[in-house]
Parts: sequence; C-alpha cells; structure tokens
Amino acid sequence: MLKDINMEFYTINEIKQQPELWLNVFNLIKSKQLELKKLVERYEYSQDSEVIFTGAGSSFFVGEMVSGPFQFYTGISSRAVSTTEIVTHPEFYLNPKKDTLLVSLARSGDSPESIAAIINAQKASSKVSNLIISCNKEGKLMNTEFRNSYRLLLPDRSNDKGLAMTSSVSSMALTVLLIARINEIKNLGSKIKLLRVYADRIIENAEATFANIVSRSFERVVFLGSGYYMGLAREAHLKLQELTNGKIICKFDSFLGFRHGPKAVVNNKTLMVYFFSNDKYVSQYELDLVNSMESKTKPAYSIGFSESNMKVKGIGQLITFSKAGESIDESFLMLAELVCAQLFSFYKSVYEGFNPDSPSSNGAIHRVVEGVRIYDL
Repeated sequence: MLKDINMEFYTINEIKQQPELWLNVFNLIKSKQLELKKLVERYEYSQDSEVIFTGAGSSFFVGEMVSGPFQFYTGISSRAVSTTEIVTHPEFYLNPKKDTLLVSLARSGDSPESIAAIINAQKASSKVSNLIISCNKEGKLMNTEFRNSYRLLLPDRSNDKGLAMTSSVSSMALTVLLIARINEIKNLGSKIKLLRVYADRIIENAEATFANIVSRSFERVVFLGSGYYMGLAREAHLKLQELTNGKIICKFDSFLGFRHGPKAVVNNKTLMVYFFSNDKYVSQYELDLVNSMESKTKPAYSIGFSESNMKVKGIGQLITFSKAGESIDESFLMLAELVCAQLFSFYKSVYEGFNPDSPSSNGAIHRVVEGVRIYDL
C-alpha cells in the first residue's frame, strides 16, 4: 500500500526536503554571525539574566528540545514556557528583576497567543527583549512592532503547507542550536553535512523501513526520550496523533520517568518507541528501561532510533544512522531522529486511510489555531 503513496502530498515532500533545507538555515545563521553574537553576549555577560523559549504546540516543543543545549553552550539559564501559559499567567514566568530574552518560535506567527504572550510578558517585566524566529514573512508576529526586538525570518520552504509542522520544527530547532554555538559557527559545517547524510539515509529507504512498523496492529504508542530528547518524544507523540486524527492514542515521557506510574499504560496493543541518546552515561539508564520492559510488561512491538548499533534485547526494529564509526553531537542527532518520527507518523497516516495534509475530517484541528479570544491583562 505504501508504494502507492501520492508524492503530491505536501507533508511527505516537506519531510524529505529537510536535509537540504538545513544547509540553507546554516548559511543564513552564518551570514548573521556578528549580529547574533552581539545578541547572545548581552545575556552572557549579564549577572542576572535568562532566556525563555516560547511557542504553542510544536513550536513550544521546539523550545523544550533546544533550551537544554542552549544553556549548556552559552552558560545562560534557559527554559521553555508555552505562550499559552504566558498569556494567562505571565507573572509566574517573567521575573522583573532579570534581563530576559524571550525567544518566540512560530511557523505562521498568526496564532493569537503568539502576540499576546509578548505583550503580556512586557507588561510583567520592563526587562524583556525579544528574539522572534518565524517561517512566515507575512505573519502577524513578524509584522507587529514590539520594543527591543530582533527578527529572524527562516527560509520560505520552512513554512509548511501541510497541517503538521515538519520542516518548520527542525528548521527552528537547528536555528537555536546554531545560535547557541554562534562563536564556532564556521566550524559546524562538517557537522551539518553529516546530519544531512544521516537523514538522507533514512529518507532513501523510508518506505521499506517503516512498512513493517505501520502495518502492525496497535492502538497506543509511547515515545520515550531522555533529557531534552523528551521534547522530541513530545513532538513525536503529537505528530502521530495529529496525522491519524486521534485514532492512535499517544503518550510521551523520559526513560526514567516512565517507571514512576506511566508504565501502567503498556498492554499488548501498545507500540514502544525509543529515542536513544548517544551519550554513554545516559544510555545506561535507557537500556535498563528497555530490558525491564522485556522482563515484565511486554508491549505489542517496539522500535528504537539510535546513532549506531546497540546490544539491546527486546527491540523489534532498531533504526540506525552511522556507518564506519561516524558520530555527531547529541543535539544534532536529535534532528535526525525527529525525521524518523515524522516519517513514521506520515506512513501510519496513509496506512490508516487519512489524508496527511488534512487528516482532521471533523475540523477539530487546523493549521493555525482557531477560536482563541484574547483578553486584556
């Protein structure tokens, strides 16, 4: 059935264009090195500063994926807070005593909360500046004036036309990862090239790789990732639910966190999906969890995404990227695993008879959220 897929679907083309698009993003950030370096340095040298990544839905999950690496590489306290929380409770998240860089992440920039979050954040603190990263030059977010703002428009192809965010997610994530290492941007070209190779290997054999998985009978899927990979797991869980219009119920968690109660959801109709880190310390905990699943509660099937082959029992299919000892930074590897999650979700959508570009037959979800009324704070 997968061989009959109509490649005119926006979604599959937007997934497969990502390796090339990442090079465009890299060149864009490299061209803006000096101004972005000044922006980051303002907070690096401040005695009391922080960075808050914000967005809604997948855009917020991008913040969860990148806030850890950003703090690690810059030394600036960083966290992710959704626009939906900032809109209703800005005083819980904005500290008026701290110099704060609010990084707004948005595909369209037309969600009502995108602008309201900035307005309410600036009402809560006079020390808020803005970095707006968006994929849509026509969006309201890119065309509304805010004080102390720097705008970064990503390549037009990152503005997905399909309902599900794919190219936009990886492009925004890569943008932040590159800004976090802006001082060494010229030396990251080789890493981006290897990242492209990793993703291309999976894309080239995508139909064969995922045919066995999506044809299996399962009603639930649990995605696990450690640390900021839990943001990846959260994005993956949303992608599959969106593209199957809620037919497949999904959950996400960390490998360690899953032991503390959530493990109860596993039954013989559950698919487990493991996003493995290439950090040897972290992977010890991950493998322990997988082994415990094999010895106690067995799911219907399990798949894992890993940089290289691993000695692990209890995984039905392990999908790897590396050949001949190749290795890439953990944060960049995350984007290759993200592509796998997107492909899996797309092919499952097709297999179940949905239109991946517009899977919501009842209109429950839209490309840009509808029906949100914003009130004055």
